[in-house]
Amino acid sequence: MAVSAIGQIRIEIAKHPKPLLQNEDFYLASNLNNWNPGSPDYRFKRTAAGTYYFELPDSLTYFEYKITQGSWSIVEGNPDGGSRPNRIYNADNEANPKFIQVSFENWEKVNIYRFTIKKIPDDTPFDASIYLSGNFNNWNARDESYKLQKQVDGSYRVALHTDLDVIEYKFTRGSWDAVEGRESGKARPNRILKRIDNIDKENIEVEIASWEDLSGTFNYFSIYDLLVLFAAFQGFLLLFAIPTIQNYNQKANRWLVVLLVFTSVLLLVRTLSGHREIAMRYPTISLYPDFIMFGYAPIFYIYIEKLLFQSDDSFRRWALRFIPLLVQICLYLPFILLDNEVLKIKILNQEPSLWYMLGSVSVLGWLYNMYYWFRSYRTVQTYQVQSQTSYSYEENLQFLQTVLFMQAACLFVWFLTFFVQTFGALLGLETYSIHEKSIDIVWLAFSTIPHLLGYFAIHQPEIFKLPQQNLTLFGSTEIVVEKAITPRVSEETHDDNLQVLKEKVEAYMQKHTPFTNPKLTLNDLAAKIKIPPHILSKVINEGFDKNFFDFVNTYRIEEFKKRMEDPKNKNFTLLGIAFDVGFNSKTAFNRSFKKITNQTPSEYFQIGGE
Repeated sequence: MAVSAIGQIRIEIAKHPKPLLQNEDFYLASNLNNWNPGSPDYRFKRTAAGTYYFELPDSLTYFEYKITQGSWSIVEGNPDGGSRPNRIYNADNEANPKFIQVSFENWEKVNIYRFTIKKIPDDTPFDASIYLSGNFNNWNARDESYKLQKQVDGSYRVALHTDLDVIEYKFTRGSWDAVEGRESGKARPNRILKRIDNIDKENIEVEIASWEDLSGTFNYFSIYDLLVLFAAFQGFLLLFAIPTIQNYNQKANRWLVVLLVFTSVLLLVRTLSGHREIAMRYPTISLYPDFIMFGYAPIFYIYIEKLLFQSDDSFRRWALRFIPLLVQICLYLPFILLDNEVLKIKILNQEPSLWYMLGSVSVLGWLYNMYYWFRSYRTVQTYQVQSQTSYSYEENLQFLQTVLFMQAACLFVWFLTFFVQTFGALLGLETYSIHEKSIDIVWLAFSTIPHLLGYFAIHQPEIFKLPQQNLTLFGSTEIVVEKAITPRVSEETHDDNLQVLKEKVEAYMQKHTPFTNPKLTLNDLAAKIKIPPHILSKVINEGFDKNFFDFVNTYRIEEFKKRMEDPKNKNFTLLGIAFDVGFNSKTAFNRSFKKITNQTPSEYFQIGGE
């Protein structure tokens, strides 16, 4: 029988089952070391004869312990492989308090997963050690208990013993700076295994596509990245051009500048966050692009309001729209303030607290953007309808309709991403690559929108604004008409003399042909005829049963037909004559001609017209 050294308590393993790990190390897990199953300071030593022993100070009188092989997935069990209670050392009850012999016949039975790496990247250092890390060992990137052993055929193998229902894992070369990545070299999601998966647990074959730290720079700056970077820098250039424009849209252009600054900065940050060295050093950079979800929509909506309507400039009115963005910042702040290393581990290992928060914010962000898209769409549609009560021409808002279409496409792809991700999670499918490509498509499409707006801000003619409007998402639109000083005309007098006023308007239109002015407005015509605008509007609406837009274009179409019948105009084109009679675009002419005559211009003159 061995004798303990003076002043020591010697624990000796007299009998044990075959070690499950190739390193054959045993550890003491105890309340003395906070039940750490693999503390190097509590590893058993081995004598020349092969006996394992561990020594503790003899000042100890009581402690509890178990024998492990470095983790709680490999811990001593009862003879049947079940769990056994803690061993207890009590100096008062021991026959020899300085020498304790323990024996056990079996390990506690848990599921065994045997991993085989069939292929590693060509640039893997020849002397590299590869480790298995996951939720089973607290994501220890250099756990010697899970060091893979190189085989004769060049493969690497390791066994994992665990009863976890879901195993999340990755392979490293000993640190999180040297973790496996995707083919592009960028970070890959955690690998996942579930106990219910129908797989061969004795031979789980995997391939490592790349190491993040060894991938080339051009893997990070792909054609996609360069396109997004170009969009960001183009946005910065527009910041110098737009403020120099002296036009009627200045208030709207100020908000367009804000939109360009906001989106260009986040586009730049998103591209840089894909660069491994930057992301590893400053992991918070990957969180900042998310602020686009609650920041872009209200800025874009305010821009449209100020472009099309005489909207209120009060701070309170537009500041309230950014409360959701402030809430998002507050939610992200605890993670942004974390130590960089701690946050990096949370991001790499997809810690639930972080990813549940990001997922929830993404869903709410989609709903928030959908809400503002519908409001923006209604605002543009409302302007187009209501402008016809005051203007005789169509504003060119095709660029806004194009932007809204692109936004709708982005929202649709975003929704599909949610659907695929949810469907994949329910079926246990790995959909990360689809998710990432979808988000890349959204960002690429989105990157073109602010610059499309910037281009039209420079080249777009001034847009006349309608009176301020209070627009609800699904309700009616209330127009807030600015008060103007007009002659007092009683409604009774107007109703009694509607026919007289109608004849007066007809006479003026036929004699002075004001409709040939492509920018004719209701106020302009009212001033010429000397009738208050609201009275003139009522005469046109009730007397002619038309809105102002159709009323003026009817005269233009009639004048167009007269000129086409005049032989002296035979050398003029249809479009040339259309411009002479007051139309400001080919589209407006064709649309009005079709609406009034039920025929296109070419059809009308081929038939002979009536």
